[in-house]
Amino acid sequence: MEGASWPTHLTPIIEEFKDCFDSMERYELLFEYAKKHPSPLPIDEWNEKNQVLGCQSRAHVKSSLDENGLFLLRAGADAQIVQGLMAITAITVNGMLPIEVAKLTPKYVEEMGLKSSLTPSRANGFLNMFNRVISEAEVLSER
Repeated sequence: MEGASWPTHLTPIIEEFKDCFDSMERYELLFEYAKKHPSPLPIDEWNEKNQVLGCQSRAHVKSSLDENGLFLLRAGADAQIVQGLMAITAITVNGMLPIEVAKLTPKYVEEMGLKSSLTPSRANGFLNMFNRVISEAEVLSER
């Protein structure tokens, strides 16, 4: 991990966002990531138990371990910006040990230049989602 803030496989994505000209270009890139979410959570699996509270849009996350005991984040949202943030978070955490996921910080979003592009309510919603993933990772690491 790079400076214990994010895994090295996230660095090319961070660089891709840093190369964006402005907020609109970052949003467009975020929409592209929303379309290629590695582990989406289908709408028919959305429920109160996996809903992220304090998020402006409907957002749902479900964390589990794969057959190798590695972290798997499945997530879905009704807003493309949130879905894009979830996709990047899933790319970041999927395949890691849950104990490693539990130590992550959301610093990569700042590094991408996204935090300043988000409205305060979207930034707060992202942090709620991120904190939910971290707490689920902590629970899964105790198994």
